Amino acid sequence: MVVIVDIDDPLTPLFRDGTDVDLAQFKWIARPIVVFADSPADPAYQRQIALLTERAEDLRLRDVVVLTDTDPDAASPLRRKLRPRGFMLALIGKDGGVKLRKPLPWDVREISRVIDKMPMRQQEIRDRRGL
Repeated sequence: MVVIVDIDDPLTPLFRDGTDVDLAQFKWIARPIVVFADSPADPAYQRQIALLTERAEDLRLRDVVVLTDTDPDAASPLRRKLRPRGFMLALIGKDGGVKLRKPLPWDVREISRVIDKMPMRQQEIRDRRGL
């Protein structure tokens, strides 16, 4: 099943449970950031969610949706595809490719820099400027 996501809709939740998510639903629409941990009590997971929450608007401006998965026993499609070991952050491009993997929490400023260097993001910026 493909679900159309309107990332510009302020009612679209930025953070979602990624346990039963198919990344195909975000292709060409959003840039998923997938945050894995073996437990929601993992300090790295809690720190990452806090960092993402602090600058959520910066993520929304870059068409980011945050998917979380803290249940390794569920063997979700995301876990089978990305194969995390403990805590992991993964950035997926709008084309569906994995652009970044990190074993430690990352600040939104660092994530934004990576996104802003992507050719598709640069085209989006030019389009918004009317160039």
